[in-house]
Amino acid sequence: MTAGPGETPSFDRDIKNLFRGSDREAMLGAFDLWSYDDVSKHAAPILERLQDGTMPCDGAWPPANVAIFARWVAGGMPR
Repeated sequence: MTAGPGETPSFDRDIKNLFRGSDREAMLGAFDLWSYDDVSKHAAPILERLQDGTMPCDGAWPPANVAIFARWVAGGMPR
């Protein structure tokens, strides 16, 4: 089950699964996209890159996925 339109997404349920294994591997030199601590620490620049389409490197996320990540950030980044 994922967060509905009026709910704040959580990292474990909604955000972690948005990042593929290849995304994680590409970023491991900087941080771990499957780590709540790393993603919450770097959430602002991750969101910026998701919004401008430069992340992930092989193509932009669908707008619905970017919106879920943005809602998670705006909602206080719950685990």
